[in-house]
Amino acid sequence: MRRLFSASFVLLLVAACAGDADDLRNRPLGPNPSAFIAAEIGFARLAQDKGQWTAFRETSAPDAVMFVPQRVKARDWLKTQKDPAEAVKWQPHAVYVSCDGNAGATTGAWQKGPANGYFSTVWLRDPKSGKINWILDHADELTAAREAPEFIASKQAVCGSRPAVPIEASAEGDDMAVGLSPDQTLSWTSTVRPDQSRRVTIRLWDGKAMATVIDDQVAAPKQP
Repeated sequence: MRRLFSASFVLLLVAACAGDADDLRNRPLGPNPSAFIAAEIGFARLAQDKGQWTAFRETSAPDAVMFVPQRVKARDWLKTQKDPAEAVKWQPHAVYVSCDGNAGATTGAWQKGPANGYFSTVWLRDPKSGKINWILDHADELTAAREAPEFIASKQAVCGSRPAVPIEASAEGDDMAVGLSPDQTLSWTSTVRPDQSRRVTIRLWDGKAMATVIDDQVAAPKQP
């Protein structure tokens, strides 16, 4: 199927082009869902061009984390990884963006040989430079491939009100971490249990509550 940006992306670009040129240059960076989709697509293309783990290294934030299946600091773990002969391929299916546009979460499908699965990535954007790097990345295998949507779904957090910082307690033995966008309208919670199963939940402020938009649950690895 064709992977097209939704009409909201087009309207966003039209709005961005309106107004005085000096005003545009001085205006702070605003919400731009397509920028996070572009970052994900560029990430996937880099994996094919330069190598899988090279792409992960070059697009990661300094404190980025991934799961192998335990939580690891990405840059430390990636230092010892050699690029596989065949890099995984992936495509974004949806993007969720904070009100201020400085954080986003993408999710979609991946393929490698006969294997298929899904991924979710959290991105942070530098509000001054506009550079986007991933801060959390995780994936899992599926028995059936996710069907590509006709359009890449896009949803932005509601602006205006500022939600309270969510408080979550982890169970004994769990490794849990909570991340927040600078404006607190997008959050990501990742929990790795003692059996190495995990859960990654992305929430977006809808004006009343932090609504769950991604809830990935990964089973514990099978014992040999």
